[in-house]
Amino acid sequence: MLRPGEKKVSIRRFRNTLALTVLLAAAGDAGAQQLSEHQLVNTLGQVAEAASAVDVAMLAQELAANQGKGIASLPHWSQLATLPQFFVEINFENSSVAIEPGSYRTLGLIADALHHPLLLRYKFLVVGHTNATGDAKRNLDLSARRAEAIAEALGTTFSVAPNRLFSIGVGSEMPVDPANPKAADNRRVQLLNIGLVK
Repeated sequence: MLRPGEKKVSIRRFRNTLALTVLLAAAGDAGAQQLSEHQLVNTLGQVAEAASAVDVAMLAQELAANQGKGIASLPHWSQLATLPQFFVEINFENSSVAIEPGSYRTLGLIADALHHPLLLRYKFLVVGHTNATGDAKRNLDLSARRAEAIAEALGTTFSVAPNRLFSIGVGSEMPVDPANPKAADNRRVQLLNIGLVK
């Protein structure tokens, strides 16, 4: 049930996980549930101890050294599974980093949550993902640019402080549906709470 003044955003359930994952996906919206700003704040506000150990530079280094081999089980990447995260949907134009106009409402809800007093002291990582369709190098680049586009929109359009936003793209290295690497569900952008701003 929503409280007065709360907004709703579409949420999709993929698999049973310990944490919900923010997916900013370029896929359809079958069987959607509703998520309020209040739920978003509560989910992202549950900071795990692992958050203080997340090193974005090390994530990039592990990715570069293991590209094409899968990265989900690598030390720094496996930490991400323990962090507060959730799934929402953001649509991009096909093969582009242009965010579709209809998705700005969802971005606005995310920004409202990031401006909430309970989350103002935290920093967030935007992780871009693609499916395995097409060239792996191109997908890696597209995923990084989409993650950067989300971080940039949150920072410019919605005034989230840039020192609170980090982005990285992983291409098709971490599919949400490993049995179907070309599935549309694998095209997404995650938002994770990675601990306190220092």
